[in-house]
Amino acid sequence: PKKKRKTRSVGEPVTAGDHVLAYVRAQRDALVDLDPAVRQDVPDAVHRMRVATRRLRSTFRSFRSVLHRDTTDPIGADLKWLAGELGLERDQEVLAERLTTALDRLPDDLVRGPVRDRLAAWSGARRSSAHGHVTGVLDSARHLALLDTLDALLADPPLRKKAHAKPAKVLTRAVRKDLDKLTGLVTTALELPPGHDRDLALHDARKKTKRTRYAAEAAVPALGGTAKDLVKVMKSLQELLGDHQDSVMARRTLRELAAVAHAAGEDTFTYGVLHAREERRAELTEAALPDTWRSITRGIAL
Repeated sequence: PKKKRKTRSVGEPVTAGDHVLAYVRAQRDALVDLDPAVRQDVPDAVHRMRVATRRLRSTFRSFRSVLHRDTTDPIGADLKWLAGELGLERDQEVLAERLTTALDRLPDDLVRGPVRDRLAAWSGARRSSAHGHVTGVLDSARHLALLDTLDALLADPPLRKKAHAKPAKVLTRAVRKDLDKLTGLVTTALELPPGHDRDLALHDARKKTKRTRYAAEAAVPALGGTAKDLVKVMKSLQELLGDHQDSVMARRTLRELAAVAHAAGEDTFTYGVLHAREERRAELTEAALPDTWRSITRGIAL
């Protein structure tokens, strides 16, 4: 049996460093606590572990004025690796659910050929392989070393000078910096014509939205309602951009499945219908984004 890791008892956060470390500690605990659920293939467990991993990495990047990056950057590299490994299963899960739901909503006369069987076979084979891979990752020396490194960081934090300051100014500046970068990414994406380059730019904006959201989450105990409101609007924007990225990935998968079906002599009409619907869904998201972004920026009081 695995040795249970103990969480060091700490008091209420006072300094900027206290607040950042409290958030880091919560995510480290989530990684440990979710391990059994991931191994048992509990629904949503992989997603929750991946989110904790991303929250940690984002925190180290957003609050470099608080924690020395000489220590946190190598940990961030391992967290990026872990998120990528976990993503093999989570991305598959989301994509299969999206495509299955879209197929279920089609009228019967638009479903031609063994589309449902092919989709189920693709999903089942990929999921089985992905879950076995994830359990191997959790047993790997790199993952266990990462947990040990996080424990060491919390036991002896690499604090910078600003970590000892009062939290409001330090945390606000860090969150605002992320928000300013996000503004630039969204502006650039909206200036591009629809297509591959815009898809990539919106994906970059989505990643920055997550980082801004997580930085605001860490700041909520210190900044209160202002940070909480920012978390809420960033979550809304993340969902919008996430749906767009899911559509990009769904269309890519549909093209791949259609190619395999065509090679097998199957009717590919339904794949084209699903692709067109995904394309339209992405177009509507892109059309709504300018007004959504203006509404978000007007409501930010940070």
